[in-house]
Amino acid sequence: MSRLTLKKREEIGLSPYALVFRGQHKTDPIGLRIMDFDMDEVREPEIKSTSDIIKLKQTKSISWLNIDGLHNVELMQEIAKIFNLENNVLSDVMNPSIRPKVQEIDNGIFITIKMLQYKEADERISVENLSLIVTETTLISFQEQIGDVFEPVRERIRKHKNKIRTSGADYLAFALLDIVVDNYIYIIGQLGDKIESLEENMTNDPKKELLDNINIFKRELNFLRKNIKPAKEMILNLGKMETEFKHDENRMHFKELHDNINEATDLSDSYREILYDQLNIYHTVMSTKLNDIMRILTVFSVIFIPLTFIVGVYGTNFENLPELRWHNGYFIMWGVMILITLWMLWFFKRKKWF
Repeated sequence: MSRLTLKKREEIGLSPYALVFRGQHKTDPIGLRIMDFDMDEVREPEIKSTSDIIKLKQTKSISWLNIDGLHNVELMQEIAKIFNLENNVLSDVMNPSIRPKVQEIDNGIFITIKMLQYKEADERISVENLSLIVTETTLISFQEQIGDVFEPVRERIRKHKNKIRTSGADYLAFALLDIVVDNYIYIIGQLGDKIESLEENMTNDPKKELLDNINIFKRELNFLRKNIKPAKEMILNLGKMETEFKHDENRMHFKELHDNINEATDLSDSYREILYDQLNIYHTVMSTKLNDIMRILTVFSVIFIPLTFIVGVYGTNFENLPELRWHNGYFIMWGVMILITLWMLWFFKRKKWF
């Protein structure tokens, strides 16, 4: 199954603002989670209906609504109505193949970025789209499937009365984006360890499996870079954005986020160059190995040229060959052939041809 951006035939001609799910169902049923908190208390009420979501707007505390699953059109329409969101925003949320971007909307900031995970068993990177809507006191996050990647942020909110409880929804958005970018760096590190381990076998035992591994890692690294590059552009635009929904005291954190994704980009570029170097080394080693084989075969071929000549002469069908009547002619012929072979081997060795 392709992991690249694809458009389905039935989507051609649809309005870009139509609330239509344009991805693959990755979870069912839809999961809803709420965290509402201030300096003194953290509340995680169970959501039974959308009326529980409406209560978020009635509090002055910071609220985080997380939605796992994007295919429920009715739910998206209700959320759009509750938070006064335009259809074009929810349409982008329901399109997992959308390119990472950030834009200011009437009542907040809309952010979308790719979340990546490395599956060790398959040696393959999976991708999931994450969308965030940041308002003055509420953060809404949309994920394609249920996962615990943001559980460390929830634990920080539960256990610590620190900055994350008092710095607004924009800081909470930063915390989630920071996990996404840190995961980029972690995945690159996982791939990097495997790429560097290839060098140990590069010159000692360059088997075909080594070439297969190089191609696998090159494919995954290219896929990784395809998602990191637009994410870097999005984070740069987010850092430069002048909006009332970003507090001045939090701007430094978005600058740090940009530094982190620069690190991810630099690492991916470095390992990409290493892979290409390894590919060149592999082909060089294999070419050298082939040359060694051809040199040995050539030496044997050259040795057999005079021997074949001698055998050919004495294998001719003429009656008057002087040596044919010699009593020890057979042994003399073998002696001459052995002397020629030894002399040629000594000569080749002296010339360092093998």
